[in-house]
Amino acid sequence: MSSKIHPSEIPAEEGGAPIRDKFIEWTIWKKSSISFAGSDGFSVYDNKGQLSFRVDNYSRRSKYLVGELLLMDAVGKPLISLRPQILSTHGQWKGYSADGDNNSNAKCKPLIFTMRRRKSFSLKKNHDAVEVFMHGGGRGVVMAADFRIEGCFKKRCLKINGTDGVVLAQISPKRANPSVVLGDDVFRLSVKEGTTVSAEMITAFIIVMDRIC
Repeated sequence: MSSKIHPSEIPAEEGGAPIRDKFIEWTIWKKSSISFAGSDGFSVYDNKGQLSFRVDNYSRRSKYLVGELLLMDAVGKPLISLRPQILSTHGQWKGYSADGDNNSNAKCKPLIFTMRRRKSFSLKKNHDAVEVFMHGGGRGVVMAADFRIEGCFKKRCLKINGTDGVVLAQISPKRANPSVVLGDDVFRLSVKEGTTVSAEMITAFIIVMDRIC
């Protein structure tokens, strides 16, 4: 499986278009780093093939019925807890600071962001559109989204844009070589170098996308 998670050296977007800006490459494997029958999760590797972030979900229930998910670093330190809003009509999720605390009570943790599906009659079939609203810093009610995520998660083709429309990160199918695309359980995350959005935050966005799309 190491050949699946090791980063590709192909500096191109899906379809062969060159990436003009410099992006830092990560590999996401849609599988728990700890093998356990009936579980699912995520493992995120850096450009050297080293585990950086993980989500280990041991529940055998449908992923749509699972409650809070916990994003951790490679050694299991809690980073961000992700919690669905059950009664939301827009598939809304909230991300809370875990701050290294194993207490799963999200109500006691600072709110970092809210994600929700954007409803629009203009959206094309198989097109996902999600808005992210950041919290904290003494800000009041914010009407405009801080990030917009658009594309098709099922096809592993998504772009995360800032308020100015600049692409900050994107996911795309993972290639072993120019002619071989790996399965959709392994895909590439490209994060624009110098962006102020942390890799762990973008990883949290991708995990929520898997749940709401």
